[in-house]
Amino acid sequence: MARPTSASPARTEPTEAGELVARTHGRFHVLTRYDRRVLMLMVGIPLLFDVILIWWPTASSILLSFTDWDGIGDLTPQNFIGLKNYQFLFTGYTLFWPAFMHNVIWLAWLTFIATPIGILFAVLLDRELRGNRIYQSVFFLPVVLSLVVVGFIWELQFNPTEGFINNALGVVKSGHIIDWLGNPHLNLYAILIATSWRHIGYIMVIYLAGLKSVDPTLREAAKVDGANEVQTFLRVVFPVMAPINVVIAVITAIEALRAFDIAFIINQGKNGLELLSILITNNSISEASLVGRGSAIAVILLVISLGPIIAFLARVMRTSQ
Repeated sequence: MARPTSASPARTEPTEAGELVARTHGRFHVLTRYDRRVLMLMVGIPLLFDVILIWWPTASSILLSFTDWDGIGDLTPQNFIGLKNYQFLFTGYTLFWPAFMHNVIWLAWLTFIATPIGILFAVLLDRELRGNRIYQSVFFLPVVLSLVVVGFIWELQFNPTEGFINNALGVVKSGHIIDWLGNPHLNLYAILIATSWRHIGYIMVIYLAGLKSVDPTLREAAKVDGANEVQTFLRVVFPVMAPINVVIAVITAIEALRAFDIAFIINQGKNGLELLSILITNNSISEASLVGRGSAIAVILLVISLGPIIAFLARVMRTSQ
């Protein structure tokens, strides 16, 4: 009897369920035509939404960034102006570089102040203190609130005459009132304090979940070797938490780059609170309707955002190999 070769025609064999399973090149294909249709729907529908809601707007923004289109009427070849929008942003737009620096300050604040405080709270709560659940709930409560609500809350706290902060500092009685949100040299840092109130709880919960997964024998071994709690965390626990550290770094970078809500609520992102995301809105949705300029700022923000995203994906791919 001749042995089947790779060129042998496909044949079907009945299964216990009465369905036909195709056998081609000596392999069984257990997916029926119905299964393939279901699989196509399961993959196709999310992919369609991804293209419509993410990739299409992204591609449109890149295209519009090379035009002077005002959002009214059809987009014609006469609207294409090349790199003039980018040239104007880098050399002639007085609000661009201050907004860029404010985003950098936002990122530095969250990275070196808010995030370490959140990690510290997670380490303290990981020690199973009395009332641990209550502390976790209190610190996590601001995360449940949107940044718009957080902005309203802190706007009341920073009120020059009736706010809690000025009254607690006693500056109202002394007459030296501090206008935290009206002073362009102070309002950015006042908003960063409000943002940190929410960000700290978010980081605390993520890091606390990671600390619960650390092998207790590692800490016991470090204690046997004579390491104190600080040395154990820095030399044993922190390196083991490398995947969580990368996630937190990416989250912190994204939070800083997409900052918008709280600054816009205070004063529409003006008078010292300019951010790249707010410039996109103010240029695209304004009386002048500078859609092309707003799209150019959006593309620049997209390119900056790709940095932490690519770093995160590279880290994930290395660990999965």
